[in-house]
Amino acid sequence: MAYRELPPPAPLRGLVECLWSAGVAPGAPPQVQDVLPDGCMDLVWTGTQLLVAGPDTGPHAVRREPGLASAGLRFAPGALPALLGVPAEALRDQRVPLVELQPRLARTAVAHLEHGAPAARVLDAVALRLPGAPPDPAIAAAAARIGAGAAVAATADALGWTVRTLHRRCLAGFGYGPAVLRRVLRFRRAAALLHAGVPPADAAARAGYADQPHLSREVRALAGVTPSQIARGQLASGANRSTPLPSGSGTVA
Repeated sequence: MAYRELPPPAPLRGLVECLWSAGVAPGAPPQVQDVLPDGCMDLVWTGTQLLVAGPDTGPHAVRREPGLASAGLRFAPGALPALLGVPAEALRDQRVPLVELQPRLARTAVAHLEHGAPAARVLDAVALRLPGAPPDPAIAAAAARIGAGAAVAATADALGWTVRTLHRRCLAGFGYGPAVLRRVLRFRRAAALLHAGVPPADAAARAGYADQPHLSREVRALAGVTPSQIARGQLASGANRSTPLPSGSGTVA
């Protein structure tokens, strides 16, 4: 399966991590790809549907048909819910047609896509026309602190929030509370380290796990695979099936 990532256009920098494209060559067998939790949400053109990919709490299997190209914009954690005007928790572990959330914008975009307009150009235009408010910088600050291992109470205090407010804002911005957000962001770091060839024990220490068994349990819980399978980028069973890293790895998504 061909996969590539490109930097977002200048107007979307800071909101979007990358533009990605994926496809299976004509004549090749279909492939099933497990997309893993990363704290992000994507705007996706599957080749037949324009979808919003909500925040995942486990692996999400995506079937890719030969000859059918897909593309997406991967938004930074907490960015897309604000732009959509929809809380992330309402989209958790779901793939929702954009037409259900923004009917007019979605219908116009799909018409352009079905008439052969480049997916990257259409997705960029959709992102720039989303009617919601710009993301609150405090949401990004919360993710940075929690991802770095700060305690929930300390994070709330630093932002001038109560712990209850932090939990509520995390649900709206990321789709899950601070504890799950920490697990997902820590897993994202660990997966990138493992794929880069860092031994599991070192990856566990550098990503913030208590030890290697802790890493193994969390990888199994969030990805359904072992650390060695993350390092290889493949599942042990199932032909034509791949398990990519969480987004942000620079390799696969």
